[in-house]
Amino acid sequence: MPADLIERLPQLANGDAELLRRGRFLDVTFLLQIGDRDYLVSIHRGRIEAMRPGPHVQPRWSFALRASQAAWDAFWEAVPAPGAHDLMAMLKMDALRLEGDPYAFMANLRYFKELLALPRAGNCRAVP
Repeated sequence: MPADLIERLPQLANGDAELLRRGRFLDVTFLLQIGDRDYLVSIHRGRIEAMRPGPHVQPRWSFALRASQAAWDAFWEAVPAPGAHDLMAMLKMDALRLEGDPYAFMANLRYFKELLALPRAGNCRAVP
C-alpha cells in the first residue's frame, strides 16, 4: 500500500459519521507499525487529531499494532484471504502483534476494526 493512502486515514476516519459515533467515548494514542514505517495516532472522541509518522524518540502510547508490510497489504485487499481478513484473525495467525495495554483496543475493538479497514480496496466507506 502506498504511504499516501495510509496517511489519508485521518481524512477517511473523520469524514465517517458512523465511525465517529462509535468512537465518541474513545481517547487514546496508539502506535501503528506498517513494516519499517510507524505512525503515532492520537484519537480524541473518535476523531483522529494527529497521525505523526516516525521515527519517534521515546513515544508515549497505550498500545501498539505491529505487522509487516505484506501482512497489512493482505489485510487491505478488496477481499482478504482467511487469516488476513480481520485484526483478531491476524493476531491469531501471528501476522499482527499487539503490545502494551490492550484495554483501549479490546474495549473499542469494532472501532479499530472499522478504522483500519477504511483503506481497504473496494471499501465503499473509504470513498471520499
